[in-house]
Amino acid sequence: MSDFRGIWVALVTPFRSGQVDFEALENLAGQLLADGVRGLVVCGTTGEAAALSEEERLAVLDAVLQVARPDQVVMGLSGNNLQDLLGFQRLIQSRDIAGVLVPAPYYIRPSQQGLERFFQTVADASSVPVVLYDIPYRTGVRIEPETLRRIVRHPRIAAVKDCSGDLETTLALIADGNAQILTGEDLQIFSHLTLGGSGAMSASAHITPKLYVQMMQQLDGGDLVSARATFYRLLPWIKMAFSEPNPAVIKAALSLQGVISQELREPMQPCSSVTLERLRPVLSQLLCQSQ
Repeated sequence: MSDFRGIWVALVTPFRSGQVDFEALENLAGQLLADGVRGLVVCGTTGEAAALSEEERLAVLDAVLQVARPDQVVMGLSGNNLQDLLGFQRLIQSRDIAGVLVPAPYYIRPSQQGLERFFQTVADASSVPVVLYDIPYRTGVRIEPETLRRIVRHPRIAAVKDCSGDLETTLALIADGNAQILTGEDLQIFSHLTLGGSGAMSASAHITPKLYVQMMQQLDGGDLVSARATFYRLLPWIKMAFSEPNPAVIKAALSLQGVISQELREPMQPCSSVTLERLRPVLSQLLCQSQ
């Protein structure tokens, strides 16, 4: 089975004057990997994939692959038109990558049988491991626990990005051991790891990624006290990072560091001036603590 264990960054897509800023993208991806994260999730929610054309998404993937090893890249694959999705899946799989991140079809709210059939079809067609993305507050449909547990028995489904908000389901998936379970809720990273989770796919880990990696290493070494202290250093930033629709605050924080522009693609909006002023001291304190 493929190993997705570790801290993955759900990568933003930098823009400048309405176009993808490929130079900033490659610089950011390279720095995150140099800071020790396990890998990068490209064209997910944080990457504003829904606002990118198919051509742009492939170009973003290709740019990241210029600075990352194939085993360090997971590509987002989402949609509610199954045939179109399978066609795009074939284009993605012409590249060498670690896997694809696949949420339930959004908006149409299929039945449990429909969800099971959807993931089976995508997994059957996949030449790379599938990471199932369980995020009902974005898709509008809940994958019931027993449905999810059946789905992840598929040999091509290697991991779950868990944003279900259902602790019992999370614990059952971890106990079953049929897939690696990574949290997609940054506030739950510490507790998720202590319960036996395999890692995280995190948006807030764009900032001080070394601390996120350090926290996981401390837990792996049995140093619960130090890991908890590291998490509490990150906590004010994590709360701030999601105080407006993602990735507005992430991009603002990166912009304050001179890494990218804080530009988002409509209808997403840059974070407000009020949030920006609240962000400055939080970011400054975190960066000082991480030195």
